[in-house]
Amino acid sequence: MSLATAPVPVGLTTARRLEGVTVAWNTVEAAVAFVSGLLAGSVALTGFGLDSGIEVASALLVLNRLRAASSGGEPDEAKEKRALRAVAALFFVLAAYLVADGIHSLVAGDRPSTSVSGIVVTAAALIVMPLLSAAKARVGRLIGGPIGSLVLADAAETKLCALLSIATLAGVVAYSTAGWWWADPVAGFVIVYFAVREGREAWEGDLCCD
Repeated sequence: MSLATAPVPVGLTTARRLEGVTVAWNTVEAAVAFVSGLLAGSVALTGFGLDSGIEVASALLVLNRLRAASSGGEPDEAKEKRALRAVAALFFVLAAYLVADGIHSLVAGDRPSTSVSGIVVTAAALIVMPLLSAAKARVGRLIGGPIGSLVLADAAETKLCALLSIATLAGVVAYSTAGWWWADPVAGFVIVYFAVREGREAWEGDLCCD
């Protein structure tokens, strides 16, 4: 006679797939934005790319939690906490780097180059991230319970990333079209705010913003 297993919550498979899409998109987003930022000398784009890269690590932790729920197991909380502390440290390092680089750019009057690829990837994020956020929110409400709350929190984090792309795109477009070179480091300072916020929550042990 086989042993009965706990039923998998409805919607959990969909939640895992959405998280997989998030990881894939953020990986592409990070690579394009980072390289575009380096080539254009853009503080905002470089920071956006680095932030997206760190978000991949955070999304993988969420995906790992969802996989554990699917198999009826429990995540290694001690290992997860260490990973979250490492993610938090990366966010704090990113914030410090952007502050230093932004101040240097403002003092030196560095003028970044126009980046078409940077505009494209941040504009695309404005479409992809809200759609992902809405889909995760629907699935999170369907699942319910602690796992549903996790998915809902992750949906809020994805929405936050969309807001971050707005700030980055605004800075890139401002210096590309109006010649407002100072808008680039200012957009970088906006990313600093998000990086510190995300780092603090990761350090406190939260996988996502709420």
